[in-house]
Amino acid sequence: MNVHYDFRFQDGRTVEFQVTDKPSRPSGSLPSWTKLEHCQCSNCPLKAAESPHCPAATEILPVVEAFRDEDAYQKVEVKVTDDRRSYMKQTALEEALRSLLGLKMATSGCPVLSELKPMAVHHLPFANTDEFIMRSVSHYLLQQYFAKRNHQTPDWELKGLVERNQRLQLVNQALWQRIHSVCKGDSNLKALLNFFSMASSVSFSLESQLRKLEAKMGGEGA
Repeated sequence: MNVHYDFRFQDGRTVEFQVTDKPSRPSGSLPSWTKLEHCQCSNCPLKAAESPHCPAATEILPVVEAFRDEDAYQKVEVKVTDDRRSYMKQTALEEALRSLLGLKMATSGCPVLSELKPMAVHHLPFANTDEFIMRSVSHYLLQQYFAKRNHQTPDWELKGLVERNQRLQLVNQALWQRIHSVCKGDSNLKALLNFFSMASSVSFSLESQLRKLEAKMGGEGA
């Protein structure tokens, strides 16, 4: 996996990020908010003695620092290029950041967020809530199909998917607390809150979201 994000601001500034399937490790000293025990997730299985810094916080550190003073709603032109195709969109900074931060967190090496890594391999930039639900459910059902083929018990009721996103919400909340004190602008915070709300749509309102998709697809709920 090799995904390149190119941000172009209206004043001519450019910022670029490269994301691969291997966690990046910034060099030099790391800020205190990246330490594992700083706002550590309540469901984190890591120990500070073995992992002094939070993998997810370390991974998103360059993004947080690059956009810490930026307004979330300013317009930017973003080009996303992977090994197969390119995507281009003029949008608010927070939407593009939500997409980038989600990808970097999924590939950070965090034991909880790593559950999203298979989806990150087929990254879809700028996905809306419907697309997020469609991709999450489709990917999970495919996993259950493979489980059945391997003589394991599949979860066709999607209970595991809801539980997964409940775990992810705890991580999102803790990450938001981590960066809250260092961001003068609101772009990073808005992006994480947006990502958090999409995960919530799977945890708390999956059935209603599925009914909406069913209606759009011409199912019985139409």
